[in-house]
Amino acid sequence: MKTSVIYRSPFLYEALIFTRYHRAYFERSRVVAKLIPEESSVVDLCCGPATLYQHHLRHKNINYTGLDINPRFIQRLSSWGAKGIRWDIAESEPFPQADYLIMQGSLYHFLPNPLPIVDRMLIAARRQVIITEPIRNLTDSKFPMVAWLARKMTNPGTGDQPKRFTEALLDRFFEPYRRSGHLQVSYRVAGNREKLYILTAKP
Repeated sequence: MKTSVIYRSPFLYEALIFTRYHRAYFERSRVVAKLIPEESSVVDLCCGPATLYQHHLRHKNINYTGLDINPRFIQRLSSWGAKGIRWDIAESEPFPQADYLIMQGSLYHFLPNPLPIVDRMLIAARRQVIITEPIRNLTDSKFPMVAWLARKMTNPGTGDQPKRFTEALLDRFFEPYRRSGHLQVSYRVAGNREKLYILTAKP
């Protein structure tokens, strides 16, 4: 299946996301990177152009693996000497184990039922699962053309992505993990555009 235009070039992807987020685009990765101590292992699901690795983890003593369905993103990551694996996250295959499993801004790709994705992340994580997700989305724009473009421009190769989370829906989704003791904390990041959730592997 063909991808949207922005997924055909790592440079174009970052440029368009930066236009939307401005300085907050790098803040979202910076916040996550601060949660990762030296000498840890990380599996970054739906790693995209690997902004987290390139700008924040590349020069730390981190064992990093990026998973993404897009071969262009994986080729770019591999060219930096990091481990990149082309991986369809939606498949039921267990994720590689690591101290930290991370997903940034991609949980909506698995709506209407992303629960199995988070459960598999918890199984593979030795310490924590860290997830950030947008809570302000162009798909909710009052301008129909903007909303339509936002839906059409977010196809990573698995189809159009018409649905998004709101903050209320995200909190409701993570509520069972709070009750089970997995969810430790959640707070807004990236200029209040996203919300971050930290789950412990063993509550």
